[in-house]
Amino acid sequence: MTDTSQSQRQLAVLALGVVFGDIGTSPLYAFRAALAISPAMAQPENVLGALSLVVWALIIVVCIKYVAVVLTADNRGEGGVLALATLVLGGRVARGRVLIGSMGLLGAALFFADGAITPAISVLSAVEGLTVSRPSLDWLVVPLTLLILLCLFRFQAQGTARIGRLFGPAMLAWFLTLALLGLAAIARKPAVLQALNPAHAAGFILHHGEFSLAVVSAIFLAVTGGEALFADLGHFGRRPIRLAWYTLVLPSLLLNYLGQGALVLADPAAAANPFFLLAPSWGLPALVVLATAATVIASQAVISGVFSVAHQAVRLSYVPRLEVRHSSAKAYGQVYVPFANTLLGIATIVLVLGFGSSESLAGAYGVAIAIAMAIDTVLILMWLAQRPSAPDRALMLLMALIFLLDLAFCFCNLLKVPDGGWVPIVVGAALFITMNTWTRGRVIIASYIAREHRSVYQLQQLLASDNPPLRVPGTAVYLASNREGLPRALWHNVRFNNVLHEQVLLVTIETEEVPRVGRDRRMEITEVLPGMTRIVARYGFMESPQITQVLYDADKEGLRFDPAQATFFVGTESVFYGRSTLRAWEKRLFAFLMRNSRRAASFYGVPDTRLVEFGTRLRV
Repeated sequence: MTDTSQSQRQLAVLALGVVFGDIGTSPLYAFRAALAISPAMAQPENVLGALSLVVWALIIVVCIKYVAVVLTADNRGEGGVLALATLVLGGRVARGRVLIGSMGLLGAALFFADGAITPAISVLSAVEGLTVSRPSLDWLVVPLTLLILLCLFRFQAQGTARIGRLFGPAMLAWFLTLALLGLAAIARKPAVLQALNPAHAAGFILHHGEFSLAVVSAIFLAVTGGEALFADLGHFGRRPIRLAWYTLVLPSLLLNYLGQGALVLADPAAAANPFFLLAPSWGLPALVVLATAATVIASQAVISGVFSVAHQAVRLSYVPRLEVRHSSAKAYGQVYVPFANTLLGIATIVLVLGFGSSESLAGAYGVAIAIAMAIDTVLILMWLAQRPSAPDRALMLLMALIFLLDLAFCFCNLLKVPDGGWVPIVVGAALFITMNTWTRGRVIIASYIAREHRSVYQLQQLLASDNPPLRVPGTAVYLASNREGLPRALWHNVRFNNVLHEQVLLVTIETEEVPRVGRDRRMEITEVLPGMTRIVARYGFMESPQITQVLYDADKEGLRFDPAQATFFVGTESVFYGRSTLRAWEKRLFAFLMRNSRRAASFYGVPDTRLVEFGTRLRV
């Protein structure tokens, strides 16, 4: 075995603990939710129809759409709806950019909303296994769920790599258990294999009409991990994810779902909880423990995806600056976002307390992610439209057909709105409004700053005047948002303090619409005036630049100065209300976000002991 293939296998095992937790625990509740819609669902023809829907949903949505097609649309190794939107934007002219950007924001907002529901329903459904053999323990379900979730969110700061090392082997045992439980039941009732025939799925929908819509919305729970699978792409890469999916995850899921169907065919009363009743009575306690561990891991898949998308949103300026910690020195995609972790933790706990059971929470689950997955398909269609080859045209036709299925899933899930489906829609809408307001507000701020633009020529004239600024010893580093002209902090220092350092560095950090920028394109150094140098450092949206590292890199490029002795000058903005395109409530929201955004100096790691800040009030 080569080192490369061994590394891919190791990554595939680690991916089990981060990428496949969500979709891997869907057997706990998806098929049970479909059977719970009506007592008639336990009839043999309905069992086969629902099972056939599960099987072909996994094949079409996950195998074909996500694993075969969507994973190929990575943005230089990164996945998720924002990475996909920026990939599409990279090949577009001005027309349509606002629409594509808005779709990316909406998809990210809905994914964030789903990120709170997945941990709640997953852990609740596992802990409820205690009541299968001991109904008297029902009172313990919610407190134990809350304790497990608190520990999970507390552990996030340890990083994805460490979590993957712990969770990967546990998920390997979980998937093997799924397969063995399913195989045993199938062996006792092999007639269940008829569900592999898609005619049963089609016949079920045609025969039941409107009733089948509720069943389809429940069946959708079996594929909701597809979006998290794509969002976690940057953590492990395409090949390990595909290897784990085709060799272990998909076979285990199919066997377990078929096993649950076989059990219900043999005993319709098992529809109450077909997953846990697959196990013999002596093995039920161990299965509850393993299921609880697996659902904790399922939550990790979505949480890791939320961190990745949040980091992308920060770097693309879709949300205010947040603290982002890289949890691995080797894998750039592995990040931890403390604010997102806290927000998710609070939302998840509120959902557990508010709904109280996985059956109640199933009404809220699936609505947001169905819309987000449809947005993925639209963006993929746009991406394929930019590629002129014949195979890509054929893929466009295939994805257009899958989009019709996405629309059907969206419609069926919207029926859940009165039963709790309004929760993720409201949360997603609030997040979208917040991100959209921040983006529009930043555009207004940028336009005001542009109008205050001061050119290098104006500084030359000032230096040549009868009262030039005093040149003082030392090195001054100015953070500049624009690579042209002069930063406001420098102009204020010259005009009001009448001083200019002997050596001045103008540092501009640019975020490109790619995950990472190579070392050969990282830095551009030009002399603006004698004693004044401009440094333009380029970074991708998955990188977290630090100003001290930029300066040390510039020193290696031949720019001679002592970074440890430099003084840093940074401009800060505060806003007041005036006339603009923002509505009154949007101005208040934007001002609140500005006040709570992380300061630029802190975001870029400027040493506090050598920092001078110049404040500016801007009208919005």
